[in-house]
Amino acid sequence: MTDRPAEAPRPPRSIVVHGHFYQPPREDPWVEEVEAEPSAAPAHDWNARIEQECYRAVGAARIPGTAGRIARIVNTYEWISFNFGPTLLEWLEHAAPSTYAEVVAADHASAQRLGHGNALAMPYHHAILPLSSRRDKVTEVRWGIADFRRRFGRSPEGMWLPETAVDEETLDVLALEGIAFTILAPHQVEPVPPAGLPGVVRTASGRQIAAFVYDGAISHDVAFGALVRDAMAWSARMLASPPEGAPPELVSVATDGETYGHHHQFGEMALVRMIEQMRQTPGVTVENFASFLARHGAHHEVRIVAPSSWSCAHGVDRWRADCGCKMDPSSPTNQRWRAPLREALSWLTAACHAIYDEEAAVLLREPAAALDGYGAVIGAGAEAARQYGGTVARSSVTDQELIRATELLEMERGALRSLTSCAWFFDDIGGIEALQVLKYAAWAIELAGNRSATLEEGFIRRLAPAESNNPQLGNGRDIYLRHARPRVPPPVRIAAGLAAARKLAPEGTVSPGWLLEGPDHDLALTNRRTGRSYELRAVLDRNGQDLRVTMHAPQSGITVALGLADLPDRQHTAIAAVFRGESLRRLLTSGEREALERGDPIRPIVRGALLRRVTALTGEAADPAREDILELLAILVHLGQPVPFEVQTAFYRIWRHQLTSHDPGLADLAWRLGFAMG
Repeated sequence: MTDRPAEAPRPPRSIVVHGHFYQPPREDPWVEEVEAEPSAAPAHDWNARIEQECYRAVGAARIPGTAGRIARIVNTYEWISFNFGPTLLEWLEHAAPSTYAEVVAADHASAQRLGHGNALAMPYHHAILPLSSRRDKVTEVRWGIADFRRRFGRSPEGMWLPETAVDEETLDVLALEGIAFTILAPHQVEPVPPAGLPGVVRTASGRQIAAFVYDGAISHDVAFGALVRDAMAWSARMLASPPEGAPPELVSVATDGETYGHHHQFGEMALVRMIEQMRQTPGVTVENFASFLARHGAHHEVRIVAPSSWSCAHGVDRWRADCGCKMDPSSPTNQRWRAPLREALSWLTAACHAIYDEEAAVLLREPAAALDGYGAVIGAGAEAARQYGGTVARSSVTDQELIRATELLEMERGALRSLTSCAWFFDDIGGIEALQVLKYAAWAIELAGNRSATLEEGFIRRLAPAESNNPQLGNGRDIYLRHARPRVPPPVRIAAGLAAARKLAPEGTVSPGWLLEGPDHDLALTNRRTGRSYELRAVLDRNGQDLRVTMHAPQSGITVALGLADLPDRQHTAIAAVFRGESLRRLLTSGEREALERGDPIRPIVRGALLRRVTALTGEAADPAREDILELLAILVHLGQPVPFEVQTAFYRIWRHQLTSHDPGLADLAWRLGFAMG
């Protein structure tokens, strides 16, 4: 028997997988919380849904054992390069603290293992930097670095650029701020360095920065599913070498982090299995870009293709023009709205900068330095931002001037948030992403002080040409006035919610952005971030599950009446839960109540109780079943449920064959159950 020849040793190879984890900021700028997003159901909002599907899953990826049991759970962030958008980390820190802790711990663990942490920084907002002024580039980069230092306890070595959108000035700013490297797509660099090695870009000012170029073919097949469903095939691709030429020294992959679990269910399991396979392969090192750069340096001179990005074949036109790039290429929709939206928001940002420069020069010791430093406290919470205003203001300012100084910093934050790239990425200006940036614009305009009216007039005039593809929505001006600018002054709405919750549902009185003080009727509402206070009066009137809060603002003379649905989401949810509990204790049978206490799903129980009440209807106008039906319907609405099919069917048979249709009360009930009248 002839011995088989020994297999040739595999040339050393490094493997880096990068995940860009990001969601657009979704917080209501006045409430400072994410309101419910029905399209994310069954989750409260898209942040919550994607955290469940992806971020926590990547931090606790299951490696299966025998018989379908779990062999191990791995914090995959310890083994991949990653960046999180600062605004997403701001949300995670408070809404999903255990997941946030896994992210921070992974960077510390990788730094101990490799000498360089896995985490990269990102500009604070997901703006397309080639379309930003140099001033905004500098602010976004400095804010991103400051936030990174606060969270990870070190300075970042690399920075991910939103959409990898790049031009020379952007790289010059990164190099100026001490960033050693970034990551780009193959079509963004000429020539692509050999063997997966990083290139070096020299800017006109003489600065230089390394650019890692990820493997485009493998990254594509991971992002769009062929490999993220097959860990062994993915491993084989990472280990493959070209038939001719030197084998790669570095194979790097870059995708959206949401690939793993959100875009592709159980994608995090394929990721961790592939990583495990690489770790067990002789000659292969699983590391990060910073550790590779420290050992090898960057020696290949390259030029960038500018402006360019990883997600637009036309450079960066996806965020300013009708270039044809969209979510559904077969759709007849156009994106001509992109250009006027870009013009309006760029104009607004520049106008806010001018206001800041003028007013801050009187109120702040060093306005430019104060703005740069604000990035370190934005994500730390409202109280930290308010205290920061006191540290950068001139010692001679009054309390009201100090409030104004902090408002100016917040105005700048609002203006920069309004340039978040997601508003242009999707297919219509009527989408939730574009609406969100219009809300940030409205917040910035409100903080412009006595120039707010002039600023808004100029802004909506520039928005008017931005026509939605949905004729019912109109244009950008219509969307802003109907949906972005608050119908009720935000302090009035917020005070109404907090006052009602204080009386009816104390657990709903938490507010990250506001403090409510005073007795039941005469209230003082203070913005925790700016310190601005408002005097208000509230009168509550409750009738069953109906709530009416009448608010009066003496300073402005405004009086408005708000229902439960008009209140901020947290207070609306808490009060509705109290009302629901009261009704269910009265309307459910003992068996149904016991089922709820056991933890059975509430929706089928309520549907059953509603069907029971409908089948018990009589022809009596004073039939108590009618009021019970209305209460149960209200509960289903609060639970986000439509009128059940079987309930409509049962009601129709009774309505048409047993009861008179001339009864106004019964006609109203039919309408609420979904029937046309007439």
